Amino acid sequence: MTTKTIRDGSSFNKHEVEEVLMEFSSFKDRVYKKFKVLANELEGKPNEHELWVNLYSISTDYADELVTKRQRQQENLQKIS
Repeated sequence: MTTKTIRDGSSFNKHEVEEVLMEFSSFKDRVYKKFKVLANELEGKPNEHELWVNLYSISTDYADELVTKRQRQQENLQKIS
């Protein structure tokens, strides 16, 4: 799956749109699940610092996934050429 920047005025074929929507949906599901777990952990604990630390962890996990995915794509492209 390739990561594309969506720009105003750009056109995409059906397959590309489906890929972007699936990637976003997958990300949304992971974030929702992590926040649900986080909410259960913080229930009854008014600890805002822990909330922000966990939010940072979620965002860095996603960023790491994107970097890893891009590296694999680069390696695959190098193998092909």
